[in-house]
Amino acid sequence: MKIAVLGGTGKEGSGLAMRWANSGHQVVIGSRDEAKAQRVAEELNLALDAAGVVTGLNNVAAARASDVAVLTVPYAAHRDTLSTVKEALTGKVLVDVTVPVNPNDFTRVAVPAAGSAAREAQDLLGDGVHVVAAFQNISATHLKKLGSSIDCDVLVCGDSDEAKKAVLQLVADAGMRGWDAGPLDNAVVVEGMTPILLGINRRHKIKGAGIRITGL
Repeated sequence: MKIAVLGGTGKEGSGLAMRWANSGHQVVIGSRDEAKAQRVAEELNLALDAAGVVTGLNNVAAARASDVAVLTVPYAAHRDTLSTVKEALTGKVLVDVTVPVNPNDFTRVAVPAAGSAAREAQDLLGDGVHVVAAFQNISATHLKKLGSSIDCDVLVCGDSDEAKKAVLQLVADAGMRGWDAGPLDNAVVVEGMTPILLGINRRHKIKGAGIRITGL
């Protein structure tokens, strides 16, 4: 599968990109700055000791070249980035990793007018794109440690069962355990867990607090 990680030069995006490239997928790092995307792609290739597995393009070209796109931009850039790549995403699955941020305190939940960033993405992109919310609760601290497991499950929300199935496979390919968490409207809860986890990190002086589904 060819995966475009839009806004993939940051810690979260590049960490996910590294895991998918390591599992055999072709990965394209997308950025507003194509030169920066190419530089990060080369760094990942060097880390993986695999030339050309990861490439870098601008966001629009990356989205156009992909089978599945993954959006890992800060919430402040969410709407502008989606507007830029809207046409290139038609007929595809978009995995939205974005979490709305309270500008005064990142440990307090912020709920946008639509209910979640993922719902905002779906409303903006329309029915031609299947938006799936996932990976919001995964700390970037763990992603590039390929030899160690990630002690956090991934909750996957979306209105298309087929799209969720594809994303759950990407979760497994990244070395994590995923769960179908229901329709896209449930993304408000999943996104809201992130500031809670960040607050736990701060108060208890730990890194990368996560969640687990029990009762297996």
